[in-house]
Amino acid sequence: MSAQPAENPDSARASLEALRTEIAKAVVGQDPAVTGLVVALLCRGHVLLEGVPGVAKTLLVRALAASLQVDTKRVQFTPDLMPSDITGSLVYDARTAEFSFQPGPVFTNLLLADEINRTPPKTQASLLEAMEERQVTVDGTARPLPEPFMVAATQNPVEYEGTYPLPEAQLDRFLLKLTVPLPSREDEIGVVTRHAEGFNPRDLHAAGVRPAAGPADIEAARAAVAKTTVSAEISGYVVDICRATRDSPSLTLGVSPRGATALLSTARAWAWLTGRDYVTPDDVKALALPTLRHRIQLRPEAEMEGVTADSVITAILAQVPVPR
Repeated sequence: MSAQPAENPDSARASLEALRTEIAKAVVGQDPAVTGLVVALLCRGHVLLEGVPGVAKTLLVRALAASLQVDTKRVQFTPDLMPSDITGSLVYDARTAEFSFQPGPVFTNLLLADEINRTPPKTQASLLEAMEERQVTVDGTARPLPEPFMVAATQNPVEYEGTYPLPEAQLDRFLLKLTVPLPSREDEIGVVTRHAEGFNPRDLHAAGVRPAAGPADIEAARAAVAKTTVSAEISGYVVDICRATRDSPSLTLGVSPRGATALLSTARAWAWLTGRDYVTPDDVKALALPTLRHRIQLRPEAEMEGVTADSVITAILAQVPVPR
């Protein structure tokens, strides 16, 4: 049964919350990653999912796609993938003696960029314009992408063989970087039990995953998020957190102003999802790690001492004064 278009913000919120229920039919646990995907959808952002092989990164995005009434395409990133394989190219038609544009898989609503760090930087960079400008330029002609448009990319940890670190400009295009950890014992038992009962991850329809939201729900939700109140104190709190990263002795690169606006946007979306029309400091704290962890660079000596991006951000959150 198709999801009905949202007529008001409350029904839009209910539709987006229903995504969790549908995704849970395919993926056990991983609630923070599911939340991040929904938040990114509300913020017109993109998501990078990082985790070791076998923790359901790809399945998570496929389950989201099955839960939405939108077009979706998947690109398996490999070392020999060319930029035109993603964006499209001009194709010569011998019958008309003219070139015509053949759209690539990026012309969709939800693009699953699977194992994005297994392709060289030149091909990774082919997504820069699409992710930032929502368009693709080929042969001097800009072609707009459909709305909504979201890239959900997966990658293995960078220390794995055969991977290419994403350039800083590419990382900065992602609204959120979500870590997908190994499941707890209880969740892993749930995964094994499902498979023993016949669950087939390649057939989500048979698993009962159904569309719970469509473009109308997403637009209604975005409009409601835009009306969520942000006080001057909260704006100052976000800026203070980001500026503190630039003064951290553990970092060579702190969060840019774009990162500050991203943190404000994600906190706003999370506040609305939880049923409030105003943002609190706790909303900012809840989204700080996934929004900022990929926007900072550790000093080599700090990495050798075991310092992580998450530990630096956590320490900053503990130090920056919280507005009343």
